[in-house]
Order: sequence, then structure tokens, then C-alpha cells
Amino acid sequence: MANIKSAKKRAKQAVVRNARNASQRSMLRTSVKKVIKALAENDVEGAKSAFAVAQPVLDRLSARGLIHKNKAARHKSRLTARIKALSEAA
Repeated sequence: MANIKSAKKRAKQAVVRNARNASQRSMLRTSVKKVIKALAENDVEGAKSAFAVAQPVLDRLSARGLIHKNKAARHKSRLTARIKALSEAA
């Protein structure tokens, strides 16, 4: 454990931030998985509504630096393409 007061504070802050980041990362993965699950079930409307929830989550977490902005763009692009392909096939 750290001896200096500022290092002790940093250690406590790191624990809090680590917990918050893990929670938000989990929320992100869950929202993306919901879109993928709806796509697997050929549910176009369900996929669109799940994507409407996942898109702002991706944007928000990339803006905060939790994930890279290109990763967020890649997820959005691929999910949009899959939703579009499914809706055209139906």
C-alpha cells in the first residue's frame, strides 16, 4: 500500500474508476449482444429497437474514452449493415 497521502487517494480513485469502467463495459457488451440476438432470430423490428438503445451507449462510451472511437464506429457500421441486409431479405 502507498505511504504518501496523494498516492493513497489515487489508489482509492483507481478502485472506483475500475468498477465503473467494468460496469459500463458490461452494459455496452450486453446492448450489442441484444442486437446480435435479435438478428439471429430474424427479428428486424427487435434488432432496430435494440440498435436504437446500443448506438447512444457506443457513442457515449467512445466519447469518454472507454473504447476507441473507431471501435464504436466499426460496431455501429457492422450492426447497421446486418440490420439493413435482414430488412431487405424480409
